[in-house]
Amino acid sequence: MRNLENVDWSQLPAPKDDGAAAHLNGFVLPSIQLPATDGTIVDLLKLKGKSVVYIYPRTGLPDQPLPAGWDGIAGARGCTPQSCAFRDHAQEIRQAGVDHLFGLSVQSSDYQREMAERLHLPFLLLSDEAFEFCDALNLPTFVADDMRLNKRMTLIIENGTISHVFYPVFPPDANASEVINWLENHQN
Repeated sequence: MRNLENVDWSQLPAPKDDGAAAHLNGFVLPSIQLPATDGTIVDLLKLKGKSVVYIYPRTGLPDQPLPAGWDGIAGARGCTPQSCAFRDHAQEIRQAGVDHLFGLSVQSSDYQREMAERLHLPFLLLSDEAFEFCDALNLPTFVADDMRLNKRMTLIIENGTISHVFYPVFPPDANASEVINWLENHQN
């Protein structure tokens, strides 16, 4: 079994800001129905208040190998540590004024559900398996093992409009703390 929790980030290539998310600040979300791990449908445009959505490439299964060359792809590794950090800081994030917290990937809700249960996540994961959200926002992607995947980023959304983008995100396990710091410094 791979150890997904303790990663030496200095041994992995860090992603560089390629400008692929620069257009997202101030972007008004389209109305898109995203399946959630609890069987409901979430439309991020229609949510009132402040939402945090961390977008990750994909989570692996503990007993299966990573895609070929995964550790060599800048920013690919770290989905489980990022999710665990958001789990561990979920209460602080809510205390900082967040009404809704989600993870989002292009994996199916069934696949995501296994990870959400295994990691005891106290928030929903959203599936963009059809790439509707990704394509509508022109999110940056990459390809690994013939799979098109999202590059890692985190969106702060206020009443359907993106107010801040964390991109690139590295190391992934520090992202939740970065979000909390930003929220505390940008109280309305």
